[in-house]
Amino acid sequence: MAARASDDDTQGRLATLAVLALVVGAAAGLIGAVFRIVLVQADALRDRVIIWAHGQALWGFAAVVLAGAAAALVATWLVRRFAPHASGSGIPHVEMVLRKEAPLAPYILLPVKFVGGVLAIGSGMALGREGPSVQMGASIAQFVGTVFRRSWPDLRVLMAAGAGAGLATAFNSPIAGAVFVLEELVQRFEHRMAIAALAASATAIAVARALLGDAPDFAVEPLNHVPAIGQPLFLVLGVIAGLLAVGYNRLLLGSIALVARFDRVPPEWRAAVIGAAVAVVAWFAPGLVGGGDPITQRTLSGAVVLAFLPVAFLIRALLGSASYAAGTPGGLFAPMLVLGAQLGLLCGAWQAALFPSLAIPPQAFAVVGMAAFFTGVVRAPMTGIVLIIEMTAAFNMLLPMLIACFAAMLVPTLLGDTPIYEALRDRAAPKKR
Repeated sequence: MAARASDDDTQGRLATLAVLALVVGAAAGLIGAVFRIVLVQADALRDRVIIWAHGQALWGFAAVVLAGAAAALVATWLVRRFAPHASGSGIPHVEMVLRKEAPLAPYILLPVKFVGGVLAIGSGMALGREGPSVQMGASIAQFVGTVFRRSWPDLRVLMAAGAGAGLATAFNSPIAGAVFVLEELVQRFEHRMAIAALAASATAIAVARALLGDAPDFAVEPLNHVPAIGQPLFLVLGVIAGLLAVGYNRLLLGSIALVARFDRVPPEWRAAVIGAAVAVVAWFAPGLVGGGDPITQRTLSGAVVLAFLPVAFLIRALLGSASYAAGTPGGLFAPMLVLGAQLGLLCGAWQAALFPSLAIPPQAFAVVGMAAFFTGVVRAPMTGIVLIIEMTAAFNMLLPMLIACFAAMLVPTLLGDTPIYEALRDRAAPKKR
């Protein structure tokens, strides 16, 4: 009888956890969808301001630069003054909390992350919306779990599920949100975690799609299956993506270390300098700044100048690392997808010139390049593959993605490169004396 009562209690706790996960997912989907809508409006406002400023000569240039500096300064001030854990992506902090390596963040993190993210990404900084969405989802779950007085094991499950719901909403990718929880956040399969993650992602997407629509984030022309003789080319793409991912990780960490060396300068002013530099790029090349979804879409459509692609890749890599080093709220996923698509399209153009008889469109390489570069940087191949398939509906690219992601994960691992979120956690961890 005691064992039966214990089983009933366990099942009751699981049922309660599942219901709370549904609530967390719905709230995370609502906040994440509103965040996306506001970011779109902020991007449109930035474009209108730049067009207006170009008609004002020197005064217009000064206005754009000052606006960029002010947005970064205010975003960093909000973080420093109210919620230091809101700096950067937020994913490393969520992982540290789940491992009990960092304290729970105060609830004011959510509005700071929302407003700071809009200011930073909306002003043109090359940062992703998924970092804020993930951390806001975890914060919502923390609130719900605390209100309903859940134990730490249950609260941990809810926070991980809320974080996954945030990612699902950021990219309209429910399965990737759940996979991200298991592969990256907790790095092992747990039945309770899987149930909660699936529940939260499902309701998050149901709510988000009511506001955003249900079309994939990127429109990609239907791609045919790649012939067997052409599959090894994606292995080459994976090797290149893995090597460049190592370089990108080192560039990102080096940028953070470089900015930190100016510790006598207040963080707000360091961010203002970076914001001003991003605004200068926005003045001359407005199409290269911001989170990057329009750039990725143009790349996937092939509507880019191939000769300029290496330059655009370099500019975006520098912008992404500098923007993240500023310490404003903003993630890494979306900027990585830009770089992966650009790399893939460039490799696809080369293969089309060298092997025209294979008739593999360069866009196929652009789609696969997104998953491969993501895998090389984060070392979460299943999340990367599922995420890109859901965002592009390019199901025929599954086998090429598997091949490319295998190589993109193997190369950095053999070179001893640390996955980016692990490296960021190590930087944030308290130094032992």
